[in-house]
Amino acid sequence: MAEGSSNAEIASKLFLSGAAVSKHVANVSAKLGMAPGEDNRRVKANLTWFEYN
Repeated sequence: MAEGSSNAEIASKLFLSGAAVSKHVANVSAKLGMAPGEDNRRVKANLTWFEYN
């Protein structure tokens, strides 16, 4: 996600299904308190990660 990869690109790199990646991205967003339809969820998740690392 931090590299700007799509779910399909991430799935290909990690040998996972697109559905699995989508579910993990949704879980990360939920744990960060973001609504499912919220704009820029990937950007906000990355910014949060960079704040703590």
